Amino acid sequence: MAISRPMLLVFLLLILIMTSQFEWRHQIVDFDMTPIVTRKQQQISRREEAVKEKKNIQRLRELVRSLQQQLLQCKGNNKTNDTISHLTEHVLELERQQILED
Repeated sequence: MAISRPMLLVFLLLILIMTSQFEWRHQIVDFDMTPIVTRKQQQISRREEAVKEKKNIQRLRELVRSLQQQLLQCKGNNKTNDTISHLTEHVLELERQQILED
């Protein structure tokens, strides 16, 4: 079965056109999907950043609570120290008075 040259050229041309359209459509689909993938990746990264920020905020809140507790303890210690200092001064004064009376 011999195919004439013009028919062979037409056949090859059709194959070429079909394959080029398939590749062209495939590229369009890839091009259309790229922005969607990029948007999804951006949304995921935004969500990850939001989670990181929430964790950091929680850590900062815990640190603030801890510092507030430490501050209250220090204030309590200072009041205790002031009271002890006052009592110590009073005892020393009494001892001086007793020494002077003897």
